[in-house]
Amino acid sequence: MRCKAGMLGANRENGWDISTAAYVQSFSVASQESTPTAMFISADGSHMYVAGDSENVNRYALSSAWDVSTASYVQSLNIPSSGDAAPYAVFFDTLGEKMFVAQTVSAFVAAISEYSLSSAWDISTGSYVQNFNVFSEDGLPHGLSFKPDGQRMYVLGRNDDEVHEYSLSAAWDVSTASYVQSFSVASEDLVPGGLFFKPDGSRMYVAGASGDDINEYLLSAAWDISTASYVQNFSVASQDTSPQGVFFSVDGTQM
Repeated sequence: MRCKAGMLGANRENGWDISTAAYVQSFSVASQESTPTAMFISADGSHMYVAGDSENVNRYALSSAWDVSTASYVQSLNIPSSGDAAPYAVFFDTLGEKMFVAQTVSAFVAAISEYSLSSAWDISTGSYVQNFNVFSEDGLPHGLSFKPDGQRMYVLGRNDDEVHEYSLSAAWDVSTASYVQSFSVASEDLVPGGLFFKPDGSRMYVAGASGDDINEYLLSAAWDISTASYVQNFSVASQDTSPQGVFFSVDGTQM
């Protein structure tokens, strides 16, 4: 699904205000995934990645940036593990040289797995590096996001309906992560399915699989989830029930 957001009165910034969203178009990934669980788009809008129950991350090329109707399938990378291996979230560093996947590996391992890509954005060159276990906070991670400098990581947990914040002492190195704090989204949705931050860390968005909507939060201190407060939601029920992911263009005018 793709939506556009615009202005709503002179006091609103262009983009990022989900109350201004209007549905545009859709692109089917059914040939690759019957149950997609997560998505990510590169900063230039030319590469789209969709994860799902096939236990793959699938890459699509967009011939027109941010226009999902121009997407074409390129390749897949299998995310192997024992237990429930389905990747529930996927995220890339700013250069496209590292990929991170959230998945429940076993009864006591909920992993944020790190992959290195020898060719930027080309998942066929991906190789597993290491993982970080977030089971102490939540055994079912369903959303994943990083601060653009790679020094903060955010994991959305479906078991306890919370966003968990971690500090990374070495940028983009999940082995250096340490837990900081959590923020509950249970008042808005009891089955959260996706997580996204505005690039300056001032807004957070959570896809709600029970409410069939996108929930928007304002952070009074950038990247500090303890300062988050609920703003509003936008229903996507007319297009799909149980949304599993949310993503915005870099200017916040497309969702």
